[in-house]
Amino acid sequence: MNEQDVNKSVLADGEASRAQPEFSFHLQATDGSARKGTIKTPRGEIATPAFMPVGTAATVKALYPEQVADTGADIILGNVYHLMLRPTAERIAKLGGLHAFMRWNGPILTDSGGFQVMSLAGLRKLTEQGVTFRSHIDGSKHELSPERSIEIQCLLGADIQMQFDECISLPNPREEVERAMQLSLRWAERSQTAFAKLSKPGQALFAIVQGGTDETLRRQSAQALADMNFQGFAVGGLAVGEGQEAMLKTLDATLIYLPTDKPRYLMGVGTPLDIIEAVSRGIDMFDCVMPTRNGRHGVAFTWEGRLNLKNAKFAEDTRPLIETSSCPAARDYSRAYLHHLIKSGEYLGAMLISWANVAFYQDLMRQMREAISNGTFADWKSRTVRRLKANGSDLA
Repeated sequence: MNEQDVNKSVLADGEASRAQPEFSFHLQATDGSARKGTIKTPRGEIATPAFMPVGTAATVKALYPEQVADTGADIILGNVYHLMLRPTAERIAKLGGLHAFMRWNGPILTDSGGFQVMSLAGLRKLTEQGVTFRSHIDGSKHELSPERSIEIQCLLGADIQMQFDECISLPNPREEVERAMQLSLRWAERSQTAFAKLSKPGQALFAIVQGGTDETLRRQSAQALADMNFQGFAVGGLAVGEGQEAMLKTLDATLIYLPTDKPRYLMGVGTPLDIIEAVSRGIDMFDCVMPTRNGRHGVAFTWEGRLNLKNAKFAEDTRPLIETSSCPAARDYSRAYLHHLIKSGEYLGAMLISWANVAFYQDLMRQMREAISNGTFADWKSRTVRRLKANGSDLA
C-alpha cells in the first residue's frame, strides 16, 4: 500500500460511520474543585486524575511497554512532530498503527506537533495556512497544518487527538499572545472539520485553550472553544517560563469557563506539586517528560524528596528508593547500587530510575483519586506537600 492508498483508506474508514461514539467521560466524585472520574475509550478506561507517561517517538524512554502498564498507567502520549519525521505516519499506518507498532494495548493521546514545531524545528515560516519548517534531524522541508496534523493523528490511530495550535513562549507582548490565540481558534475550527472527515468511531478530539497569562484572552479562548463542543479541553501554553504562581492564577481564570462534563487536560505539567495544585483546581489529565528525563540523569522522585543519586552520600546507602512501593525498581534495588550504575554510565541505572519515577507519579495519582473519593483531599494535600518539602528538597 503506497502513501496515497493509506490516506484514502483512512478517509474511507472515517466516512463510513459516525454513529454511536464510544468515547465518554463520567464524573464520579468531587472534593472541593478536585475531580475523580473515568474516561471511556474503545481501547480501555482511563482513571482520572491521570498522568500520561510521554512516549514521544513511539517509546516511553528506557521502559518496556509492559513496565509502563504495570506502574498503573492507563494511557500514554505520542507526538505528531517526531513521528511524522521518523518513521513517518504513513509507514506506521502501513505497519498496523501506533498501538501495534509499539505494542501498547491501551489508549494513546497524540499532541498536534505545534509545540515542537515552534521549539525544535528550524527556519519556520508561519502563515494562516499552517507552518513550513525544516526538520531538526536532517534539515528536510515539511509542512504542518490543522488538516495535516489531524491526518497524521488518524493515520497513527490515536484515541485522543489534539487540535493544531500555535504555542508561543512567555513572556511575549499582549498583541502577539492575542494574535496566536486567535489563530489557534481558527485552526481549532479547521481541525474539527478535518477530524469529522477522517476519524473513526470512538476517537476524540480535544481543543487547546491559549492566551498566555492574560485572563481576558484565556476567557475568550475558553468560551469560544466551549461553544464548539469538543470532547475534551486542554489548557496549553503554560509551564513555558511563566512560573508556578502565574500558571495557577491562569488556571483559576480559565477553568470556570470550561464545561464541567468534559475532561480537562493541563499540557506539559509537571512537578508533583504542580500536579497536586492543578488537581485541586479541577484538572483531570497531565503529561510531562520529568519522570523519565530525570531518571536518565540519575534523579529519583520519592516521598522524601527528589534524590540526585550521583551524589557521593548514596555510595553506601543500602535503603531502597521507596521501601513500600509496589514497583520492583523502587523497592528492590539499593540506592548504593543505583548510585554505582549511574556513576558507571550503565544503561540499567537509567532504566531502573525511570521505571521507579513513572511508578511514583502513578502512585501520586492513585492517592489523589482515593482522597477525592473519601472526601479527604484537602487533608491529603496538606500532609503530602509538607512531606515532600520536609527536607528542603526541590521535588515540589
